[in-house]
Order: sequence, then C-alpha cells, then structure tokens
Amino acid sequence: MKSAYELAMERLARSDPAARPLTPAQKQRLAEIDRVYQGKIAEREIFLRQQLNGALAAQQPDEADKIRQQMSREKARLEEERDDEKERARRNP
Repeated sequence: MKSAYELAMERLARSDPAARPLTPAQKQRLAEIDRVYQGKIAEREIFLRQQLNGALAAQQPDEADKIRQQMSREKARLEEERDDEKERARRNP
C-alpha cells in the first residue's frame, strides 16, 4: 500500500511537463535555442573583451573592473533568457 506522500509524488510527476519525453521537434528546438544563445554570448564576450583590452592598455583598472562586471551580468542574463526559452519549448510540444 502506498503512502499519501507516494501518491502525491505520482500525481505531481504526471502533471509535470518536464517529466514527459521530448518530441523530435522539441529536441530540435532546444538545440536551436542553444546555438542561438551560444552565439549571442560569444558576440557579447568578444565585444566586451575588446573594450576590456582597451581599458587595460590605457591603464584604467576601474574601467576594466566595470567591464568585467558587465561581462558577468550580461552572460548571466543571456543564460537566464536561454533557460526561460528552453522551458517554454519543453512545455509546448
């Protein structure tokens, strides 16, 4: 006999869209999202790295620190956007 906890976990698993197997179209969409965001992250990193190198060459450590922080924030933001879009793709077959 199953406990109330086990029954509740089974109901939760049935209602969880992430627990369902992905369709080939969803897998393709998830791969596409990864490629797009990988490109966006690389683009921003290249741009900001050029600015960082310029700040370091000009011996502006404060500006270099700001650029490093901006790189970190933008990468985190893009990764969050990517994860949100992937979650939407998983929920909509």
